[in-house]
Amino acid sequence: MIRVGVVGASGWADGSHLPALAALEEFDVTAVATTNRASAERAAAAHGARHAFAGAAELVTHPEVDLVVVSVKASGHAAVIRAALDAGKHVVSEWPLGIDAGEAAELTEAATAAGVVHAIVLQGHHSPSARFAADLLADGRIGMLESVALVAEGSPWGGSRIPSDLAFGLDPAEGTNILTIMAGHFLATLERVAGPLTQVSARLPRTHDRVLVTGTERTVPNATASHVLLHGRLAGGATASVAVHGGNGPARYGFRLEIVGSDGALTATPAQPGTFIHWGDWDIRIGEETLAVPDAYRTVPVGVRSGPPANIAALYREVARAIAEGRQPNPSFEAALRHHRLLAAIEESATGAVTRDIA
Repeated sequence: MIRVGVVGASGWADGSHLPALAALEEFDVTAVATTNRASAERAAAAHGARHAFAGAAELVTHPEVDLVVVSVKASGHAAVIRAALDAGKHVVSEWPLGIDAGEAAELTEAATAAGVVHAIVLQGHHSPSARFAADLLADGRIGMLESVALVAEGSPWGGSRIPSDLAFGLDPAEGTNILTIMAGHFLATLERVAGPLTQVSARLPRTHDRVLVTGTERTVPNATASHVLLHGRLAGGATASVAVHGGNGPARYGFRLEIVGSDGALTATPAQPGTFIHWGDWDIRIGEETLAVPDAYRTVPVGVRSGPPANIAALYREVARAIAEGRQPNPSFEAALRHHRLLAAIEESATGAVTRDIA
């Protein structure tokens, strides 16, 4: 049994990580931490954790914690991860790993030196639909891959207004915006299906210099992109075109993925309209044929609802296997660092209007 401490238990983790962990017999959530004692105790009571802490310091050193889950704002990831590594604990971090590629490189080096298991939450890696689509391509169902096109909604980022709890992300130093969060997850999912991007040419237009905070008459400065536009080349030589457009939401259609091969084309759209590509199930078609995702691709217990809890549960199953086998899980911090470098190449390309190779 792997004993888990969750830092940031009252936020995103409340509806994703904690339900996923509760469904898996390999894990026991023993401790939670939030920004104050009262909310931590509420989270502990709701999820059956024995220990509640205000802040991460006591949690990461507690003897009943083997694995630390980091689910706080991106700008706070580094401090919690470093503390967990110093305590010799395994780490699962929400994406992004750090606020930029430089910080991600430092954290990856530290995790490697600590000799612990480390994983990043890029949900698309464990999406049953993405894995099935990847296998269809690998099996040659559409012939040689020639081109990939993804159009996706990035709202609530990039619009003329923003919810108050997301307004902090309008500062690029927070590492939480349409490029890092939305395009970051979308591109990771695309690469899971079609292979890695090796070259990009990108634009990051900013439509709004000031953004209205929803429910108020207050506007705040915005220094982040409103849209993410890129063309690129995949490792196998196919071309890729991606448009992530921001807006005020709610999302209307979610995404449309078109993959063209020498012998046919695969199209994917969300089974539930408005769902992000890395969250829910897809409707997959090759030509006029609709293909259902086989049950074998659903590797988590029955009852875990599809979407983030199921995909995150699949990641935790991979983490449990990695700990037992003495190896790193997929995706690890090394994968996160490579993905940070992809986003850095997109930013550099957009700034200099040049094509960038991805290491």
